[in-house]
Amino acid sequence: MAELGGKRLVLGVTGGIAAYKAAELARLLVRDGAEVHAVLTKSGAQFVTPVTFQALTGNPAWCDQWDARMPNNMAHIDLSRGADAIVVAPASADFLAKLAHGLADDLLSTLCLARDCPLIVAPAMNRQMWENPATQRNISQLLQDGVTILGPAAGEQACGETGLGRMLEAADLHEALTGFFQPKVLAGRRVMLTAGPTFEALDAVRGLTNLSSGKMGFALARAARDAGARVMLVSGPVAQATPAGVARIDVTSALEMHAAVMGRVAECDIFIGVAAVADYRPADMAREKIKKDDKSLQITLTPNPDILAEVAARPKPPFCVGFAAESRDLETYAEGKRQKKRLTLVVGNLVQDGLGGDSNAVILFDDRGRHSLGPAPKIEIARGIVAHIGQMLAGNEG
Repeated sequence: MAELGGKRLVLGVTGGIAAYKAAELARLLVRDGAEVHAVLTKSGAQFVTPVTFQALTGNPAWCDQWDARMPNNMAHIDLSRGADAIVVAPASADFLAKLAHGLADDLLSTLCLARDCPLIVAPAMNRQMWENPATQRNISQLLQDGVTILGPAAGEQACGETGLGRMLEAADLHEALTGFFQPKVLAGRRVMLTAGPTFEALDAVRGLTNLSSGKMGFALARAARDAGARVMLVSGPVAQATPAGVARIDVTSALEMHAAVMGRVAECDIFIGVAAVADYRPADMAREKIKKDDKSLQITLTPNPDILAEVAARPKPPFCVGFAAESRDLETYAEGKRQKKRLTLVVGNLVQDGLGGDSNAVILFDDRGRHSLGPAPKIEIARGIVAHIGQMLAGNEG
């Protein structure tokens, strides 16, 4: 899946040790279908040479605003025309200051001043430089000017100190850029999702759970964020990284998930119940490990609360989306679930098509019928679901 297919990006590289990450970012962008044109400042070329970017992008790299390879000698104009964005990574403190004050004394700064496309910067500097009031004033001005700021991250720096100022990793920047270009069909919306399995303890070490990896729920959280929503994710025990900008609440059991959702659901416009919540829990949990013997073990189970049904039954419910993972008769069970719980939309899939994996195939059930998505990677499925929700919301308000 080439999420950046057809996009033309100017990649600016300024002076700093993080310039080595820009080479990996260029590789990821090209692999994802983008056409990349690298522009290096004089100091940026001291860290990674133009030859590296030319080899990675398949396009000439640029450093000099008087470069005669541009027929009209106007590289500062021509490079940005037709570009979908200028991405400066790393963006040094000096370069951020130039941008904030409209200085244009080299090719990259002139390009940024003469652009007619979005400007995205990924700061990279020592923690004291980042914390300096002058830098913070410049960042504030750039935000007011509509510049998108990605990062910085906190961590160990080349100087040996630790703190804010590290440039985001290339993979994180790549993810952020793919999200930047997504249609903002949920702009201004507040979305709550549940994801992953729950774990219902039998004793101090054992419990009832399922094979849900949380990948679909986390992909949906990322897709909703990319669509402009403010996202809160309530997750069972999984090994998934939280998408940047998504608020996450970790829970273990169905009762904990129920409490987390009910305590905050009034704040959301859209509720998406992706989690594979256990239908039952042990009526009594043994405080110590249950020892094995030759006798059969009898466990009494009691129903867990139905989180999705309870949310949908609120006096003023949010837009409710349910998931139905079935092993057979998908249409019968998924549509039955939608009708019984009075859900706006149900996403149905067969467990053999996606449970725990990286791809999925689903069918969306709503008042207009059924709509198939996939098979495809889960992020692509998630974007399709979010687009469908956006269309439904627009139709309801139209």
